[in-house]
Amino acid sequence: MSTAKKSHSHYYDPQAFYDEMFERDFSVRSHYENVHRLFGRMKTAELAVKQHAINQRMMEEGITFTLYNGDQNEPLERTIPFDFIPRVIPRHEWDGVERGIKQRVRALNAFVHDVYHDQRIVKDGLIPRRMIVSNTYFRPEMAGLEVPGGTYITASGIDLIRDEKGRYFVLEDNLRSPSGFSYLFKGRTLMNELFHELYLSSSVQSIDRSLNCFLSSLRSLAPNGKRDPLIVLLTPGAFNSAYYEHTFLAQQMGIHLVEGRDLVYKDHKIYLRDLRGLRQVDVIYRRVDDDFLDPLAFQPDSMLGIPGLMNAYRAGNVAIANAPGTGVADDKAIYAYVPDMIRYYLGEEPILHNVPTYILTRKEERDYVLEHLHQLVVKETSLSGGYGMLIGPSATQKRRSTRLRKRLSGSRSAISPKRR
Repeated sequence: MSTAKKSHSHYYDPQAFYDEMFERDFSVRSHYENVHRLFGRMKTAELAVKQHAINQRMMEEGITFTLYNGDQNEPLERTIPFDFIPRVIPRHEWDGVERGIKQRVRALNAFVHDVYHDQRIVKDGLIPRRMIVSNTYFRPEMAGLEVPGGTYITASGIDLIRDEKGRYFVLEDNLRSPSGFSYLFKGRTLMNELFHELYLSSSVQSIDRSLNCFLSSLRSLAPNGKRDPLIVLLTPGAFNSAYYEHTFLAQQMGIHLVEGRDLVYKDHKIYLRDLRGLRQVDVIYRRVDDDFLDPLAFQPDSMLGIPGLMNAYRAGNVAIANAPGTGVADDKAIYAYVPDMIRYYLGEEPILHNVPTYILTRKEERDYVLEHLHQLVVKETSLSGGYGMLIGPSATQKRRSTRLRKRLSGSRSAISPKRR
């Protein structure tokens, strides 16, 4: 199963693209005047020095991610791409984005609950049953299980893009264990240090409360409303590509950073081993995929999880964020149905829209993709992070043809091409 997005040509056309800083007549947008004035006074060499300083700091502090390429023997470690020219979003725009994201996550949370309980959306014919039961991230173990507070999605990473008119569209819903918190905070810190004048002369919304809000959300999941819950962040370990973020979040929120071997299952509960003996864990903020959470329930050879975790979870003695099985709503084909979910569960019209998406089990949409593949970006529906992609405009005709045949070879495969 795959998805595809329409891409632009490789030239700059102010009539075809939305420029964040400039109007189509190349006048500066009012909310960018301060940024334009500051950077306009800086020489190219000065900007290069600052960019080098940023990259150096990121490498020294381990703010990197790892790319895994099947064609290479060794993974490639890179710094997070960082553009020091800030994206300025006016208050009225941000308010609309915020409302739209909240609406979307509410609908997605309702969908995940429905999937593991009554499946009303399937019975009412809005989503085919085969798209649920054949979903890579569907977990039958979650069927009928009530999660703390009914909250499946505690953290989400909704990707947004703009079209040529500046309208916001949702590109992806990242719901399993999304990354990005730490990069936002580190980016703010670096900008404040290197472009302090910009901060002093601009009205920048603070993000300081964000982690406190997130910590409060985790606390609210504690079984039996425990007032001072023990919260841990479960990491795969130091070799994980997002380990910097794991350490950052644990430090900033004052929670324990643990690996699976630090936790133990006993009497339908999960305990943390420390110098004081065993301490009961109330909430696990996991940065480990479902498959590796519990070798007794999922992948039996996993060395990253905690044997017995799902038993403790079913007994209601520990909360997991995000809940296992949440990825059923993170599938690129399910993505196409999110606007319908919003209408179905909330009785509202979507505030933020999807990039136009097509399902290739429908003949007319499959024919369209076959004819316009050179304009599309194809994605595996069950993958994320840029893996399994085919960028049509930059691929050869032979590669487009070969990759598409592979995508269509499975009888249950579907491709969702999205215009970009």
